[in-house]
Amino acid sequence: MNAVHVVLPGGVDDPATPSGGNVYDRRVCRGLVALGVAVHEVAVPGAWPSPDTAARAELAGALAAIADGSVVLLDGLVACGVPEVVVPHAGRLRLVVLVHLPLADETGLSPELASALDAAERQTLRAARAVVTTSPWATRRLVEHHGLTAVHTVTPGTDPAPTAPGTEAGTRLLCVASVTPRKGHDLLVEALAAVADLPWTCVCVGPLGDPGYVEDLRLLIERHHLADRVTLDGPRSGGSLDRAYASADLLVLASRAETYGMVVAEALARGIPVLATAVSGVPDTLGQAPAGGTPGLLVPPGDTDALAAALRRWLADPDLRRDLRRSARARGEALRSWDDCAQDLAGVLARLGG
Repeated sequence: MNAVHVVLPGGVDDPATPSGGNVYDRRVCRGLVALGVAVHEVAVPGAWPSPDTAARAELAGALAAIADGSVVLLDGLVACGVPEVVVPHAGRLRLVVLVHLPLADETGLSPELASALDAAERQTLRAARAVVTTSPWATRRLVEHHGLTAVHTVTPGTDPAPTAPGTEAGTRLLCVASVTPRKGHDLLVEALAAVADLPWTCVCVGPLGDPGYVEDLRLLIERHHLADRVTLDGPRSGGSLDRAYASADLLVLASRAETYGMVVAEALARGIPVLATAVSGVPDTLGQAPAGGTPGLLVPPGDTDALAAALRRWLADPDLRRDLRRSARARGEALRSWDDCAQDLAGVLARLGG
């Protein structure tokens, strides 16, 4: 394959709104270029997956400008909600849709909107030459739910990173996630309140999403008298994010939905154990250390009691902390690289020709 057109949501490089999907898009584009593929990027601003008329028109114009027979990789956030724009080009372009999260699995949607997005996604994906997902769970979900066949799993990579030293008491908790209902910060705060008798601090790193949810979360933190122990630090990237990981003992993630959980892999790459909800793709990402042993703890999604109990175990049991750290280091050494990710995606695209 010599060239690919990549259609991305606008803001993919905005440091104020980092996300796992944006990181994935950016890293695979960079990786394809390193493999000698000519990558032609088209970033389309809009409130995806439910854009306004202007954004739809811009996407339609961008697709119309691409020559017949070209391989086009579309981020699913842009493509899946607007089949009326994308599907008419399926006959002349070799369309591949990259699904980070099935649209109807986003938290907080009304039943009517979820149903409409689900139907739109099905129409778009069935028209594509191929579909790429970022986790085995997402592949299973799309195959079973939409009746698809040409679905390929290309999981994210990780960068090598120094092992986080950790502290003996394990009291430094870190949550790396956008502050949105899907990421479950409210559940995390309730669980932390239940272990307020123990020493700990929790730094929450990530973009502050819906203002109403963020305000409710701040009020919840204040109501539990945790303002001096739980901080919402906003987005971090680069060296600032590296320092947050370096000072952490345990990554905590209370997500209600999570296709892969890139931050889980990022923590493991640094030998940091993980406490997360056993939702969607997270168990696959956490995995097992090569010689056995778990690199973290999983609890049922939405179960604040179970989350609090797991936090108490971590904070109270030095033997558990030692074992999880050992397994996290071993699991981190076995993670795949971003070069592996790019090569896998290039293989999928090459099979389409071009």
